[in-house]
Amino acid sequence: MSNNDTTTVGPGRGAGAEGPDGGLMVEVRGVHKTFGTLEVLRGVDLQVRTGEVTVVLGPSGSGKSTLLRSINHLEKLNKGYISIDGELIGYRRAGNKLHELKEREVLKQRLHIGFVFQNFNLFPHLTVVENIIEAPVSALRVPRKQALEQARVLLERVGLADKTDVYPRQLSGGQQQRVAIARALALEPKVLLFDEPTSALDPELVGEVLDVIKDLARSGTTMIVVTHEIGFAREVADTVVFMDGGVIVEQGTPAEVLDRPRHERTKAFLSKVL
Repeated sequence: MSNNDTTTVGPGRGAGAEGPDGGLMVEVRGVHKTFGTLEVLRGVDLQVRTGEVTVVLGPSGSGKSTLLRSINHLEKLNKGYISIDGELIGYRRAGNKLHELKEREVLKQRLHIGFVFQNFNLFPHLTVVENIIEAPVSALRVPRKQALEQARVLLERVGLADKTDVYPRQLSGGQQQRVAIARALALEPKVLLFDEPTSALDPELVGEVLDVIKDLARSGTTMIVVTHEIGFAREVADTVVFMDGGVIVEQGTPAEVLDRPRHERTKAFLSKVL
């Protein structure tokens, strides 16, 4: 889609409403996404309130990662809208049409949306601390000295205070992912998105990354986590969402979805992973 292309506003209270809705941080409304003839998201509705942790489960190909990438406009919508803290993401509203923002405006919005990828995506030519201060210094114009101080605090928070001057290749996968989390936190985002943050890790390294995410949950960070870690979902999530075939099949508390699933598709999925 070009910047002049439009998407249709989905049903509901209307895109671009003023301010957060009673603590509502993320609103996904009537979202559709197609790739060619393949419809990957088929009318997804999701709400995440400030300080809540939403864990998204589902089989491969269910649309989980596409949903996450749509939230920060890495994927453009075919229909519906997404807002964060009351602000439309990737579009401006004109009547009942949404017109796509220019790339520089989208990049500015992404500064408020932390994204942690499964393969870390660290800059290999930069040290750990340089990876963390890159965006605050270049995008937010934070003074370098201040950014370095903040980076050291964040590295201590993720248990890597002694790794400031090493390069990513010198770290384990778990350590690299913890650096990636610190880098996302450096922008003080309104919401943190995790796309299967432990799937690329050796089993013995999974726990160290999940412990950092659990600490963030305890501190009240708003998060949406796509994962296959059922135990983590049970322990940390306020809401568990089960997706299949591009739709949300069911959602509720961990006890409701994991212990008392109502839908056969959810039961079948859980029987294979529990």
